[in-house]
Amino acid sequence: MVYDCVIIGGGPAGLNAALVLGRARRSTLLIDSSKPRNAVTHASHGFITRDGVKPAEFRAIAHEELSQYPTVRRLEGEVAGLSSTESGFQVETAEGEKFAAGKLILATGLKETFPAIEGFHDFYGKSLFNCPYCDGWELKDKPLVLVTESNRALHMVKTVYNWSRDLVLCTNGHSIITDEQQRVLSGKGIRVITEPIAAFLGEEGRLAEVRFAGGSSIAREGGFVTPQFSQTTSFGEQLGCERNEMGGIVTDSFGRTSVKGVYAAGDTAVITPSQLIIAAAEGSRSAIGVNTDLTEEAWEDLAL
Repeated sequence: MVYDCVIIGGGPAGLNAALVLGRARRSTLLIDSSKPRNAVTHASHGFITRDGVKPAEFRAIAHEELSQYPTVRRLEGEVAGLSSTESGFQVETAEGEKFAAGKLILATGLKETFPAIEGFHDFYGKSLFNCPYCDGWELKDKPLVLVTESNRALHMVKTVYNWSRDLVLCTNGHSIITDEQQRVLSGKGIRVITEPIAAFLGEEGRLAEVRFAGGSSIAREGGFVTPQFSQTTSFGEQLGCERNEMGGIVTDSFGRTSVKGVYAAGDTAVITPSQLIIAAAEGSRSAIGVNTDLTEEAWEDLAL
């Protein structure tokens, strides 16, 4: 059997792509490793009708909805390899199963690399987060810390400042703030600490203190830590898809990449902002791209 489309990745982008293709009566295989990036979070926000939904609950609802469409098959597993064929693509899983596809949607998402700070993972997803739009409301008006090693630090400060004016910026040993930026931040009452962070301290996931390498500390009740993002897989690179300066796969307005028959959706294509609702919308967009191209190809064949 040759599937109309194989979707690699079962996050919100892949799930929504499968829904749209199922409703378009396209034979679709969704391969999901079941290792979602947001698994550590207690709730996802910013998605209308699903605000505050638990990630596992979101996936369960999606799986139930997809089960209503007989042309959609969901397979739990890892994709080990991809290759081009005369008719499209071959997808091979780590278990050795091989599937033929006319089109591919890459929705494998991103992986996060955070500064190596002791205690971070005890608080991540509970009182430390990476996205103010996702979790800023829950931290509003609290004493917050923003930890970033990025030269976009001022932009992040401005964003987080919307939720709390009691804010300390920590650059974890990196000199990323200019004298002019320091003057502006001081004028807003925002303290900048460049000393490396030794540890995050607190109990039961609730941050209480940020301790620095020199032994000093500040009391904080939560905050944001900016990660470095990278592609979860190298599939796009292997297939020759063009990438943008942030590492995302370049797509057109319907998810088409620079490689014919390959589409990208969600965080795989849009590095930031990384939100559930944006990823789901990207999945819908790429699925419409796939269906449009399949429709045009079939129409041309019928005309011959």
